Amino acid sequence: MKKFINQVELVEDQMIQGMVKAYPQYVRKLDCGNVVVRTEKKEGKVALISGGGSGHEPAHGGYVGTGMLDAAVAGAVFTSPTPDQIYEGIKAIATDKGVLMVIKNYTGDVMNFEMAGEMAQMDDIKVAQVVVDDDVAVDGSLYTVGRRGVAGTVFVHKIAGAEEGAELEEVQRVAQKVIDNVRTMGVAIRPCTVPAAGKPGFELGEDEMEVGIGIHGEPGTHKEPLRPADEIVDHILDKILSDIDYTGHEVAVMVNSSGATPLMELFIINNHVADVLAAKGIRVYKTFVGEYMTSLEMEGFSVSLLRLDDELKALLDAHADTIAFKA
Repeated sequence: MKKFINQVELVEDQMIQGMVKAYPQYVRKLDCGNVVVRTEKKEGKVALISGGGSGHEPAHGGYVGTGMLDAAVAGAVFTSPTPDQIYEGIKAIATDKGVLMVIKNYTGDVMNFEMAGEMAQMDDIKVAQVVVDDDVAVDGSLYTVGRRGVAGTVFVHKIAGAEEGAELEEVQRVAQKVIDNVRTMGVAIRPCTVPAAGKPGFELGEDEMEVGIGIHGEPGTHKEPLRPADEIVDHILDKILSDIDYTGHEVAVMVNSSGATPLMELFIINNHVADVLAAKGIRVYKTFVGEYMTSLEMEGFSVSLLRLDDELKALLDAHADTIAFKA
């Protein structure tokens, strides 16, 4: 294993410390573990908390700031944070309007966030939750009941985090609306190495790709020989477009790097995504290309489509200022 780290057991803590030292105007670290919160606490509006295992940077700490998250909780690499960590994060950001938990659909994340939410409710903090399950590749896996939560989670952070002053139930409704209208699928051609494991999490032949892979290196639907980018995009979009009827709608597109796929290749991918959608009469309202939900140094990408209406467009366009996302 070759990585620019010090001690394996300090990876997550030193990452968070480095983030806070780089961007103190956005985030500060709590004393209870790897939890970051907004430097300037929000008041009088619903607060948002999300998180999961480390290794997905800039998710989730990179999205703490104005117009997105108020707290992000980081577990060990690809490991759910503990209920105590999440509980401390909720307490630190809680307002009289309550706290919305945005949870990716992995068994450990759901269980631990729900436990933390119950602990907070015992302190008379209003808590609600949504569970993101945007991955169309597989339904049920070693880590999930139902579909996995992947890069579409970033759209939930952005739209639910728009600071409109709504009540908790309304913010939860909007977040669920995003979940109901976003779909994602990814592929990979090279694995990543979790520092504590010291070796790649799976194997692929030099000419192979894993279709439908998860953000922790979980298997997708199948392995097959590597194909040209346009053919891969065709397969992904066939799956996504057959899951939701996007006909006649505007969409937001996210072409997301898994960590090691360069912008050159992402733009090649987006070139065909845009052409396919145009040919099908689906208008692209806004496109995001880059690293949004990574898997350490995995070489792969995902495509997310969010079906939009006037309400979601306005919230997508609302002001946001975070380390990794600005609008």
